[in-house]
Amino acid sequence: MKVAYIWDMKRLILSLLPAAALLCACGSAPSVSFERDDAARKVEIRVGGKPFTTLFYPEDERKPILWPILTASGVDITRGFPRAPRAFESVDHPHHSGLWFNHGDVNGLDFWNNYHAHPAERQAAYGTVLLRSIESAEGDRLVTLSDWVDHTGHVLLTERTTYTFGGSRDERTIVRTALLTAVDTVRFGEDKEGMLGLRVDRAFQQPSDKPVLYLDADGKPADGPTVNMDGVTGLYTNSLGFKGDEAWSKRAEWTRLDGTKDGDDISILIIDSKDNPNFPAWSHARGYGLFAVNNLGGKQMDRSYTGSPGFTLLPGQTRAFTYKVIIKNGGHLDDKQSEERARAFNGK
Repeated sequence: MKVAYIWDMKRLILSLLPAAALLCACGSAPSVSFERDDAARKVEIRVGGKPFTTLFYPEDERKPILWPILTASGVDITRGFPRAPRAFESVDHPHHSGLWFNHGDVNGLDFWNNYHAHPAERQAAYGTVLLRSIESAEGDRLVTLSDWVDHTGHVLLTERTTYTFGGSRDERTIVRTALLTAVDTVRFGEDKEGMLGLRVDRAFQQPSDKPVLYLDADGKPADGPTVNMDGVTGLYTNSLGFKGDEAWSKRAEWTRLDGTKDGDDISILIIDSKDNPNFPAWSHARGYGLFAVNNLGGKQMDRSYTGSPGFTLLPGQTRAFTYKVIIKNGGHLDDKQSEERARAFNGK
């Protein structure tokens, strides 16, 4: 009996070795570090000692942004224009910078489309998200406090933003939670312009035969619109199985954008939290390079929708929005891997 017991124990130990190895690999996640530069209005984020992204809040930007965003291998997935234009980039929508969160209808004000170059006579139509302070930068979390204001500086609501950063050998992750607290009575209306937005590098645009205005080789606007698909490799896929342009406006737990840049196969996966209003969100995934998810799209994105996605917050009331962004390099994620990551995030 004793010999049999010892043999059974050896067999059990051997059977657990692969799982133990996996746990060791998962447990060696690279550390996250922050470097604040208040004078330059930025916080640099590193994962495993490598640059990942920067929280950037310059005075000429109308919301805080994460920009640029790099893969674990160092490839930039974000468009440079308008902050650092690169040759052959498109020059549409200059308010699309990095990764951000806002909305197109908050008490009738358009936060989404605001841009510093709008003429003065139009400023009353727009709202701005002003980062007021860095509350903490510890471990893997960065916490900031912001005000959503109208053109006079009047505060409509506050936002406490928690960014949680992570990574592995070939992945980088961002979990962004916005806790909104009303100062005035605030109405978030139904609008297709929202809410979590990411403007990607041209490599992740979807091929198109539509002429658009690009920068030339010197980084200056070309003479006119052209078709230039050199290096354009993007393809959307969502949790419902829709691909390409068919992914737009669909309500999906996750949407993935695959592309290849600098010889590296890269996937960008955005997962909507099950706790968000109107989960799952409408996908505002456009072939020209805007990758967004919108929990308040409603009939503006799907005419068959019969509900009312907007909501009102009375002074002191709160509402939270959480999303996870995964950037995988060294090979695209497949649908099964995307679903597994979504289930892990949403606890299903």
